[in-house]
Amino acid sequence: MNDFLPAALPDAADDLAFIPLGGTGEIGMNLNVYRCDGRLLAVDCGIGFGGPEHPEVEVMVPDPAWLAERRERLEGLVITHAHEDHVGAVAHLWPQFRCPIYAGPFVSAVLRRKLGEAGLLGEAKIHTIPLGGRFRLGPFDLEFLRVAHSVPEAQALAIRTRHGLVVHTGDWKLDPDPLIGGPTDEAAFARLGEEGVLAMVCDSTNALVEGHSGSEAEVRRNLTAIIRGLRGRVAVTCFATNVARVESIARAAEAAGRQVSLFGRSLRNAEAAARECGYLTGLPEFVAEEAAGFIPDDNLLIICTGSQGEPRSALAKIAADTHPSIALGEGDTVIFSSRMIPGNERGILLLQDQLARRGCRVMTADDHMVHVSGHPARDELKRLYQLVKPKYAVPVHGEWRHLSEHAALAKSLQATPVLVEDGDVLRLAPGRPEVVEGVPTGRLAVDNGRLLPLSGGVLAARKRMLFNGVVMASFAVDAGGRVIGQPQISAPGLFDGETPESAQLAADLARAVGELPSALRREDDALREAARSVLRKAVGRRLRKRPNVEVHLLRI
Repeated sequence: MNDFLPAALPDAADDLAFIPLGGTGEIGMNLNVYRCDGRLLAVDCGIGFGGPEHPEVEVMVPDPAWLAERRERLEGLVITHAHEDHVGAVAHLWPQFRCPIYAGPFVSAVLRRKLGEAGLLGEAKIHTIPLGGRFRLGPFDLEFLRVAHSVPEAQALAIRTRHGLVVHTGDWKLDPDPLIGGPTDEAAFARLGEEGVLAMVCDSTNALVEGHSGSEAEVRRNLTAIIRGLRGRVAVTCFATNVARVESIARAAEAAGRQVSLFGRSLRNAEAAARECGYLTGLPEFVAEEAAGFIPDDNLLIICTGSQGEPRSALAKIAADTHPSIALGEGDTVIFSSRMIPGNERGILLLQDQLARRGCRVMTADDHMVHVSGHPARDELKRLYQLVKPKYAVPVHGEWRHLSEHAALAKSLQATPVLVEDGDVLRLAPGRPEVVEGVPTGRLAVDNGRLLPLSGGVLAARKRMLFNGVVMASFAVDAGGRVIGQPQISAPGLFDGETPESAQLAADLARAVGELPSALRREDDALREAARSVLRKAVGRRLRKRPNVEVHLLRI
């Protein structure tokens, strides 16, 4: 949110506004809100990763507080496609919205499994809209438009209101041969362009990339050729919901005489949703995880989760040799059929290094044609602008460098760009678009089913412990506050086990307690706080660290 904006004004009742709460100025955590005549529409609800900026966090979601406070005016939540950065937060945040959900068949199938795992399937109402369907929610007249992307049934959204027509592209690309589903419906976008588009809210991920993003069919051809020439066990990691890629890998394995096994819950869920919606037909059932290890090495290919270096993924366990069903080593090959999401680079490179240390050959999109992006490069952006001809362009889904480059491109194509970021309230009509106010935004960490503020005490303490360690002290005193025996000190992350340093800390603590005024030694709370101060200062002198200090006091 822009700090210089005035405090939030009362919600307008006679305008059309776009309010990004996540995913604009960053990659991931897409949560967008449209306001029309006081009513609200939410579009997408996704997760993001902690990355090196937040090493204490694995998964994050946008803070829903502003929208949750207005849920009585929320007409519904529309999901454009089944990628985690657009649908992954629904199960975490829906209890705060409690609104109906609208999505296409594949997204609905994926969502039912997510909500079922969260125990919410009986509460959340999912309305499955036919592909290309049109429906109305309050003042919003909505129409889905087919787009190609790296997931089945991705759709853009045309939002008609009395103030004008907005095209919300979601994630898309122009792929003449996407393998699963049809290509982007250019005729439908051209029809909207003839109708007259006030604004296009558009994907910026590849706004810096010249040319074209490439075709999924080309990846299939290359994977087939590569896998046919490999020996030993082969593992391929990709995004679980990229069903076309999963099918390409399975077809390539079949052509090479290999049986296929899926490793990772999200892959198995995506497979179930795909088969439910009529995809992956003609492919035999995949081999169960438990049986994969009994197949001869040259006849096995596994598809596994972990393309982004997720520490609890199947591939991470394989790289650490802790997976209960499979192992990889000398003579085996791991193919990363994916891109690095910004922020995940360090985790992915560490994972690849672990695999290389085990003797695996690692192949990536940097050295082999094993992946194409699901997002439009500059030539594709130009084509869409020529079709839609929006009066205004609102770049989203990218960091600031992506948004600003997209804005410059849009301006060259006769669309007036308007740059916004999370928390901005962009009034699109009436009048010329402008940011008129700001609303509070933020990020929450998903922590074993809990949602915790990044700036809250739990995560702040975790981050301090990560960088400064923790000291735990236990000591006993008598009624007068005299230390009995030797204090016990442990400092994981600072000292290994019982060391001269920990013994010295124990001695420092005993001496400092003995020097305290007798009245203070009789007060448990004051004695604990004094002990914390002594230990914090002692570690600071020795290691220049400011650790978390926990003190357990026993008075006998």
